[in-house]
This record gives sequence, C-alpha cells and structure tokens, in this order.
Amino acid sequence: MLDIRQICAQFPALNQQVNEQRLVYLDSAATTQKPQCVIDTISHYYSQANANVHRGNHSLTAQATSQFEQARQTVTDFIGAQSTKEVIWTRGATEAINLIAQTYARNTLKPGDEILVGEMEHHANIVPWQIVAEQTGAKVVKIPMLPDCQLDLDAFKQQLSSATKIVAIAHITNVTGTRQPIEQMIKLAHAVGAVVVIDGAQGVVHEPVNVQTLDADFYVFSGHKLFAPAGIGVLYGKLALLEAMPPWHGGGKMVERVSFAATTFSQLPGKFEAGTPNVAGALALAKAIEWYQTFNHKQVEQYIHQLVKQAHQGLSQLEDVRIIGYQPNASVVSFVVDGVHHQDVATLLDQQGIAVRAGNHCAHPLMDALGVKGTIRASFALYNTQQDVERLVAAVEKAVDML
Repeated sequence: MLDIRQICAQFPALNQQVNEQRLVYLDSAATTQKPQCVIDTISHYYSQANANVHRGNHSLTAQATSQFEQARQTVTDFIGAQSTKEVIWTRGATEAINLIAQTYARNTLKPGDEILVGEMEHHANIVPWQIVAEQTGAKVVKIPMLPDCQLDLDAFKQQLSSATKIVAIAHITNVTGTRQPIEQMIKLAHAVGAVVVIDGAQGVVHEPVNVQTLDADFYVFSGHKLFAPAGIGVLYGKLALLEAMPPWHGGGKMVERVSFAATTFSQLPGKFEAGTPNVAGALALAKAIEWYQTFNHKQVEQYIHQLVKQAHQGLSQLEDVRIIGYQPNASVVSFVVDGVHHQDVATLLDQQGIAVRAGNHCAHPLMDALGVKGTIRASFALYNTQQDVERLVAAVEKAVDML
C-alpha cells in the first residue's frame, strides 16, 4: 500500500502556506513538484561534481560525463529503447517536436504531403507542424474529436492515404486526460507509410511506456512533468530515422572535425546535442525516474483515479458547475462554472490556498471545439490526498456562492 503521508513528506514545496492556508497543489499536469532526492541531486552536482561533459581530461569532467551517460542509460531502460543512441537530450517535449519538424519533416515533406494532427493537441504539437508545412508546401489536416473528447477513429481511418506522411498525436491529452488509442493509430499510420510522432508529456507519467512495443517512430516527453526539473526533456527516435536526419543546431560537441573547407558531424546521440548540455537536469531526471519506479505503478494510478472520481462526484453536485470531457481513468478534472470567467474562479481558489490551472491550457482548437473560452483544471499526483479533494470541492462551492 502507498504511504501517502510519507510520500508527501518528501516534497518540501508542499509544506507551506499560501494566503494563510495550507497549500493544496492541484496543478501537476502543468508541472509536478519535486521530491527532496531530486533537489539533492541538483545540489550535489553543482556543489561537488560541476564540470562540463565530454570535454577535458580532469577527474571532475570524467565523473560528470560518466554520470551524464548513465542518466541516458536510465532513460533508455525506462522507455524500452533499443540503444542509448536513440535517446536525445532536449529542453523538453516542445523542443523535441520542433527538432523533428525541422530535421526529419523539413527534409522529407513536399507540396501535397499531409500531416495529420489531433484536434485535442497541445499547441506544442500543432504549431511546429504548421511552420514546417509553410516551409515545404505540405498541409496540416485536423483529426476531429467526438463529443466525448475522444478522437474520431473512423474519421482518422478515412483521412489516411498515400499523401499522409506524418501523424502527430498525444499519448494522453493535457486538458481532459483522454488516453488516445495510439497503438491502433500507429498501426494504421504505418500501413500507409506514415511516420508517427507521439507527444508523451502526459502519458509517460501515468503508464509504463515501451517504445519498441508501441512501434512509435518518435516519442517525446519533458522532465518537469515527471518530478524532475524544468529545462530537460527527451526525444526518442528510431535509430534509422535519427541517423538519416541532418543536425539541427550547430556548435560544439556535435562535430567530429571542423575546418573552413568542411565539417563532419558526430555520431548519435551527439549529432543533436550541440553546446553544453543541461547536465544537472539529466542527472535529476534519472533520479526522478529511479524514485518513481520505487512505487507500484498500478497502485499509484488506482489511487489517482480514486481522487479524480471523488473530485468529479463532489464537483458534479455543485450548482452551475459543468464537468468537461470527464475521463474516470485520468489524472485531471476540467470544469467550468456557467456564467463565471474561469480566471475569476481560479483566483478565488488561490485565495483559499488551492493551486489549479485556468485558461485555454495551450489548446485553442480544443476550446473552440468545446465552445468555451477556457476551463479550470485540477490535476492530481501521488502526493495529493482525499483531504485535498475535499478542500477543492468546498472552495469551488464557496467561490460559486461569491460569484
């Protein structure tokens, strides 16, 4: 069984008051809080092992390089990649998708080609494809969603054709927590010769991922949603695809030899890692993964689902509160209060010590499809409690009464 009190004690940020109330943090889909072991890893690196990697011959740089590459091995094992050459460090999922768009897509797309993108996607999995479409003459095609906030799989099947070159979809969506049928979509896309890019920023936190079993061509995620710091992320790509892709950024480390006559580039993964990397971030991500893997994953998700169901039941009983796209096996509950702006509700919740996200959640097309300007989103992690949910429901009820 999970010892929630012991888990909560590992997160120093939770042990504080906001507006003279104990903090209830319900914004983990935006970024998770960090356990002390992750914070200690960052502190230790800068206080005891600070050095650049893959550069120099002294002891500190040798130690840092060893730990840096061991962190890559940890990620490789975590997602079931075939080789550490398939794991590229990035600043996050957003940069990883942009890298794919500006290297793989820009060098393969031509006028008339199509990029299928889900209607429920985060802007990070829409805008890069629009940019590369303008650069190449390709076309971005929306995969529509159904009223229950699931992608329309029948429409997707009809959209697939020989013109489909890329399919970009989220593993789990950030607004409603919808789990997309990515296994089926990958198989369907591959049947027409398309390459599939999976945005795993939300997915990798909530279920085990094996990229080889998925047969995903690319899978990306951010560390800061996985109990690690901001500024570190991962691009997984199949080895053959990465080897064929040209570099994106130029600079140190990603080269073998530079002269004014010609430059030769490093082998994977260095080819895509120009400049001094976020060493502390990589080490902290590895520590976060190791920490998270000490828990029984099914128990964690079952516990989070119980909190979501409790929140749904409580909020559904409140007057003028409307749940948006409820998914019982998700980690989020999105809702609106009819006749009240979402930001006003969030402000009143903050005054009661409760942190939620309010807005369009970087998902304008989804908001347009839902016919709303924005929602209030409460998102849960294993450090939340039933008392947190009770506080949320009571605070929303108070806010509704005030407004």
